[in-house]
Amino acid sequence: MQQHPHTSRRRTGRLAGLTAALAAVVGLSTLTGPGAHAADNPYERGPAPTESSIEALRGPYAVSQISVSRLSATGFGGGTIHYPTTTADGTFGAIAISPGFTALESSISWLGPRLASQGFVVFTIDTLTTVDQPGSRGDQLLAALDYLTQRSLVRNRVDSSRLGVMGHSMGGGGSLEAAKTRPSLQAAIPLTPWNLDKTWPELRTPTLIFGADGDSIAPVASHAEPFYNNLPSSLDRAYLELNNASHFTPNTSDTTIAKYSISWLKRFIDYDTRYEQFLCPLPRPSLTIEESRGNCPHTS
Repeated sequence: MQQHPHTSRRRTGRLAGLTAALAAVVGLSTLTGPGAHAADNPYERGPAPTESSIEALRGPYAVSQISVSRLSATGFGGGTIHYPTTTADGTFGAIAISPGFTALESSISWLGPRLASQGFVVFTIDTLTTVDQPGSRGDQLLAALDYLTQRSLVRNRVDSSRLGVMGHSMGGGGSLEAAKTRPSLQAAIPLTPWNLDKTWPELRTPTLIFGADGDSIAPVASHAEPFYNNLPSSLDRAYLELNNASHFTPNTSDTTIAKYSISWLKRFIDYDTRYEQFLCPLPRPSLTIEESRGNCPHTS
């Protein structure tokens, strides 16, 4: 029997409406699932942060690791890759971290799982020799990132457009050198850094510098402070001086370093403005913070 055209159109319309409603429900369940990201920022990883979540010894992601031997590394001394085990959230930003003068990877290894568990791939490295200078350490950080994104077993988990560098002492000076060499880096975090070069007008990478009030090896007055003061004034930059701390404070697990490093990396590598609240307004002096400086609010 032939259907009346109006009846056919009504049934078609109801079917289309049902399909649209079903799609909306499916879409909503997808957006609210455990691996979902905010629609306006595809790089958000993990739940909304709290003060306790960024101070915790471990974040929301389970982490595994891969050892990279010195023999298989090119341009650096090998190291350990720490990475979230899940593949449900897509790719992650990545950070390479260098130790300081005469030091081994073990001196900065605590940062690996702590940062990775917050949703990053982290490469804590050894340098070619323990006496390498900052310029060489900068090159080695970049070589480690290249290995991570091009040759490593987890290269498919890494977003090669969202990379950062960290380092302690001469490794911190090296992180500045790396950012100078590769302006596309999204974040740099020098930890009680040492470098003979005091001016960094060419840097385009958002940079958070940690100093220590009791540092007698790289005193803040001749290293961390002039590094910060000589970054471009238009750059997203911050200086945080640790209270009752020494040059070697970054070599052991430290909640203040972790808290603000996580926030900086999330804000500039993941573009996650949920972490801006921990950076701006600037942290106030406390039992662990001597002083802080910065150009809040951030513009990147």
